[in-house]
Parts: sequence; structure tokens; C-alpha cells
Amino acid sequence: LTHLWCDSLHVPLGFSPAMVSNMISSNLTSPHTTAMERNQGSKSACPPAVAHAAPPRCIPVLQQEPQKVVQQEERIPSYADPSMKEKEEKVCNAFSDVLLPVQDVDEGDADVPQLCSEYVKDIYMYLRQLEVRQPIRPNYMQGYEINERMRALLVNWLIQVHYRFLQVQPVSQHQLQLVGVTAMLIASKYEEMYAPEVADFVYISDNAFSKAEIWKMEVLMLKDLNFDLGRPLPLHFLRRASKAGSADVEKHTLAKYLMELTLMDYDMLHYQPSETAAAALCLSQLIIDGQQWSVMQEHYAGYSEDHLKPIMQHMTKNVVKVNEGLTKHVAVRNKYASSKLMRVSVLPQLWSPSLRNLAAPLLIGS
Repeated sequence: LTHLWCDSLHVPLGFSPAMVSNMISSNLTSPHTTAMERNQGSKSACPPAVAHAAPPRCIPVLQQEPQKVVQQEERIPSYADPSMKEKEEKVCNAFSDVLLPVQDVDEGDADVPQLCSEYVKDIYMYLRQLEVRQPIRPNYMQGYEINERMRALLVNWLIQVHYRFLQVQPVSQHQLQLVGVTAMLIASKYEEMYAPEVADFVYISDNAFSKAEIWKMEVLMLKDLNFDLGRPLPLHFLRRASKAGSADVEKHTLAKYLMELTLMDYDMLHYQPSETAAAALCLSQLIIDGQQWSVMQEHYAGYSEDHLKPIMQHMTKNVVKVNEGLTKHVAVRNKYASSKLMRVSVLPQLWSPSLRNLAAPLLIGS
């Protein structure tokens, strides 16, 4: 109580306990004492301390509360804002183009309007944004009636004669082929100048579905995908990486083979298309002639070789599985065994022990 009242009366340092007690008693005599009376009482009861007075046994320490300085909080730009992130990326890319000793691979394309050299950097920046906006989550089929093996069977069948829809719309087992047929129809309309007729898809499914069923599924898929069909493909990024690395036709085609094998691999679907493309070309170069991932390729692809190593390991696993008969889904391998595609799936380098050793940790239990 003494400390509390001393604090409220702002007692100067050097007052003895007797002085403090007198001050407290004078304040407690009447709760209605006026401020002037209290001041007068304080003066009469508490004379100033003299220099030779004995030091007090207890000196209450008075601490003045620090003044709160109100500062205007500086607004930190949030990277949750897409526009801010895009601005930062453009600034970083602009500095990279100036500071890094990287050749402009588009400088010789100014006279070829089809190559859009003036806009190509912005186009690929936009494609990188699209792949982030439209991701495929790992294990997206967990809890659904269809499973990894059924999906691989469907993709294998489609190669002989896609997947975002399957992560937002549960599909029963008997509808899985209908989804594949309808996806092929939608892709044909989106990519081709002259899309096949619905009757053609009824035919390739051996009349398992009617036209009406395919049309109904088409409407359902487009609505669930919000008519957003523009997710970039690994092939779009592969062309860019091949150009940056001056890859020949054989390396480019082998990279395409490695990419298409990933369609069968459920564990690889969550990788972004640009990652898949970069890893495929990096592995293709190492397989054919040991060419390393160059600084220019890292710049234009956006990934270092260390970042791509886990993806390349999955790709070697897929190669070993089709080569050693560890999977029944060999449509991709058969496709790339043709002379039209340079028979890249039967290259002797794909049987090398180093490739087998790289894939070994992922082949346990296969």
C-alpha cells in the first residue's frame, strides 16, 4: 500500500519513511479533501530533505511509464496478391536477362513471325502461371472407387487408339472408359481444326456408350472444369528447353518418350509440366551422350539439375519397368519403337546398368 500511494503521489527520492507515512495519512484523513488542501498539507508535513540527512532504509523506486509512441505501421506488400507476385517475377526476369551471361535464344527469330520472338518470354511466363493455377494434387484418387491400376489401364488404352476432371468428380468404375472417350472428344475439339465425330468415339469404344451418354458426360466435365482447358502441357516447355540447349531430334524425341511414360505413373502426376519437361530433356541428354544440363537450359527452363534429380529417378524407374516386363502397360514403348519416332524406346543406352542403379530404390516391391 505504501508503494502504491507513493507511486500515485510521485514522492521525490530522498524522503524518509516517516515523511512518506505523514503524506499517506494526510491523504487518508478525508476522501473529500480538495487538491489545494492536499498540497498545503503536503508542504507542512513534508519539509524538503537536507543534504546531511541519514539515508533512508527503504526508498520506493518510482518508474515512469514509457510513453507509447504510435507509429504508422508500414504496409508490407503481400505476395498473396497475384498482381504483386507477377510484378516481382517480371523485375527478377528483367534483371536476370541483363546480369546473367546467357545468350538470347530468340534473337535470330525476329524475321519469323510465327515464332513470336517479341512476345515469347511473356508467353512462357504466362504458361508458368497457368501450371501453378491448375495443379494436380498427389494421391488425388485416394478414397475413390477407381484406383491407380484402373487409371493406367485407361491411359494405356487411349494411347493405343488426360486427368484434372478425376480429382474434382468421383467416377465409378463402369464410367471410367466413358470419361476417357469424352476427354478425347473435348481435347479434339480444343486442339484440332477438324475434330472427329461423336460417332467415331462410339465406334472406338466398341459401342459401349451411346452418343447421348457421351454428350451428357461432356457437359458434366466442362462444367466441373469451369471450361478452363488451357493447362499447359510438358511438350510446350520441352520445345523451349530443347531450343535453349540446341538439342537434336533424337534427344528431343527421347525426352518425349520419357514424358509420355510419366502418364502411366500415378506418383508423378503432381509434378508441374515445366518440371517434367526439363527433367525429361536433362535425362535424355545424359543417356545419349552424357551432355550436362547447361547454364542456358537452367535459365530458360527455370530448374537446376539438382532440382530435377528426383524426377529423373522416377523416369528411369518407368523405363526399367517397361524394359523388364514389370508392367503390362507398354503402349507408349511400342509407339516409340517405330521408325517414325526414331526407335528411341529400344535404344541400347536404356538398358545400361547405371540407369538400373538409379531406379533401384524406387523399384522395391514392383
